[in-house]
Amino acid sequence: MELTDERLIKAAPDVVWAAILNPEVLKDCVPGCESMTGSVADGFEAVVVQKVGPVKARFTGVVHLSDITEGRAVTISGEGKGGPAGFAKGGAKVRLDPVEGGTQLSYEVSASVGGKLAQLGSRLIDGFAKKMADDFFTRFQETIEGPAAPDPEPEGEPPEGEAKKGWLKRIIG
Repeated sequence: MELTDERLIKAAPDVVWAAILNPEVLKDCVPGCESMTGSVADGFEAVVVQKVGPVKARFTGVVHLSDITEGRAVTISGEGKGGPAGFAKGGAKVRLDPVEGGTQLSYEVSASVGGKLAQLGSRLIDGFAKKMADDFFTRFQETIEGPAAPDPEPEGEPPEGEAKKGWLKRIIG
């Protein structure tokens, strides 16, 4: 399965870059991720629980960041084993370009599966992989920018009309 897409993130490229290298951000953005530990240099170990069609599995695996062009591009690749369910492999080539109003994040995603998961059929697997990629990059964008729809304002929040910042942007920016 191959997927190419892009998003405009309303944050400076250095903020987006810091987020994509942060294991806590990655953990929060991967749907079903229970844990992620490690470092950019050594790679990350992750545990992800997913249900694909009738097959639900806990995948344990590794995530590596490679082809790093500081502040501009990175390849995120991962492989996980889900016991009797099989295995999943995938990756995303991510490129960041500064644009007016923020950062253009472009990505190319590829994914493959084996074992029981492969028996589900390519249509189901392709749809699932596309949804996972969309969910990841939507969560990533929301982590940086804050929620898309305004929530009711609790006390202490910025007045109406002022944009709420994502938690990462509040810390870094």
